[in-house]
Amino acid sequence: MKRRALPALALISALALAATACSDPTAADSDSDSDSDARQTAVDPTARLDGVKLTMWTAQNTVNAPKQVIDAFEKATGAEVETQAIPDLYEQNVPTKLASGDRPDLMFWQPSVSTLPFIQPKQNLLPLDGEPWEAKLGDTEKSLGVIDGKRYAAIVTSPAMLGVYYNKDVFAKAGLSEKDFPKSYDELLALGRKVVDKTDAAAFYEAGGDQWPLQWQMQVQLTDLDQAWWDGLNRNKEKWTDPVVVGAVKKYKDKLLDAGLAQKNYRTGTFTGQADALWKGEAGMVLNVTSFQSQLQAKYSTAEIDREVGWFPVANSSATGLYSPDQTNGVVAFRTGDEKRQNAARQFLAFWLGPDYADYIKAMKIPSVQPSVPTPDGLPQTSKDQVEALPTAIGVFQAKAIVAPDAHLYLADMIYGKKNPEQVAQAVQDQFAQVAKAQAAPGF
Repeated sequence: MKRRALPALALISALALAATACSDPTAADSDSDSDSDARQTAVDPTARLDGVKLTMWTAQNTVNAPKQVIDAFEKATGAEVETQAIPDLYEQNVPTKLASGDRPDLMFWQPSVSTLPFIQPKQNLLPLDGEPWEAKLGDTEKSLGVIDGKRYAAIVTSPAMLGVYYNKDVFAKAGLSEKDFPKSYDELLALGRKVVDKTDAAAFYEAGGDQWPLQWQMQVQLTDLDQAWWDGLNRNKEKWTDPVVVGAVKKYKDKLLDAGLAQKNYRTGTFTGQADALWKGEAGMVLNVTSFQSQLQAKYSTAEIDREVGWFPVANSSATGLYSPDQTNGVVAFRTGDEKRQNAARQFLAFWLGPDYADYIKAMKIPSVQPSVPTPDGLPQTSKDQVEALPTAIGVFQAKAIVAPDAHLYLADMIYGKKNPEQVAQAVQDQFAQVAKAQAAPGF
């Protein structure tokens, strides 16, 4: 799944529309007794629900993601669950539809502090604290879907992992092995220099044409910033123009791009081109998230991937991975005013993360979010390595900042010669502050 932050003006428009909808006197009261009772009433995941119809919104490219669990739930309970694909851009069109008064029973939504607030969870969503599946989640997954101490999203898939995919043949030609895996970003760049000096491959494949993957080289370098810094950023006491951020952008430009560690066409490179170049050995490494893994699995067998590609985690000063939430990780349940449907929605989540969960992840061929439910057999070693790295992973800025700015757009401006690193950081700060102010975030 691509990591896209909406342009600032689109976000502001969406927030304004959502706020208008939530001021509607017919909207559900967040403190209503019926909702409180619904939350406290335990649900039987397989209880009969004959005649109950639920709707679930998805993005266009994830409309089939819940198919297995929907089929199983309908068979077990007699309920009907209809999926409705919302046109792209999903994150923009969903708040607009909510503002029109339309709302589903269930919906995929990114469960991060930067995106969950756009649908006004306190007013629109059922709290899911204390649901039977909550305690079963892994520690990283438990941290997602929570706003102001309340849980509003069920976590059904693990967040994407950010790390380095490498071509094993290229590394072998460069004389590199696991003992050479970097323990810092500087060591990663040094590893890239060895690839360039000793092979015909580029060290890294950068996707300037698609733009969104440009953010990752910057993100890895921000991992030494502690939570106090991010808390300060979210209160307008720290800035994206901090020397640490400017330095990360500058190092990406000077030490990787200008130093010849990327492929020659990095300004026009694409996400699909990354996979092709890595597979063919035209690039030694790709820094990207799990969507890159999914791309490989769609084209090659587990045995082929295990033979050709490896993966390792890296942060600015440690061999640590990063996690990045996306809209397929979380499912939210809406306040509709219909208690029967609200309880049915909770039952659907209890079924998904209860009796059906092992079957769901087996059908989807994805890692488990529940330590008590084993990850399915047959996944590539790269996927297993990411599962192992997740418990100690560091969140990307989408998981830490109250607004996920379009850093990739401004980095693209830089590689096209339109901005310098200082101007990139200033553009990120300007957008961040503009959207935070529109959200009425404290301090802005």
